[in-house]
Amino acid sequence: MRRSDDALLRALSHAERRRLLRMCMDKPLPVGELAADAGMALASVSEHLKVLRKTGLAKVEKRGKFWFYRTDRVVLEEVLAALCNTLLGEDENGQ
Repeated sequence: MRRSDDALLRALSHAERRRLLRMCMDKPLPVGELAADAGMALASVSEHLKVLRKTGLAKVEKRGKFWFYRTDRVVLEEVLAALCNTLLGEDENGQ
């Protein structure tokens, strides 16, 4: 795996980050709603979302005063495929 793949896997290794990704999988959610639904402090959620955004696992959009986050399914699927390929011993060409 490439170095960026390692960063993605580190981002996914944290249970709270995986939970936040699941929460905003189907629709974009504002940070405050994510924090309230997760029962976490706003600052903690913001830090986790920052990691997810930097790795490309989450996308952000500003709507008025609020920041909405959603899971980038394409990136998540690419990470999962790369992980499967690595574990199964396949190279980038599927061999």
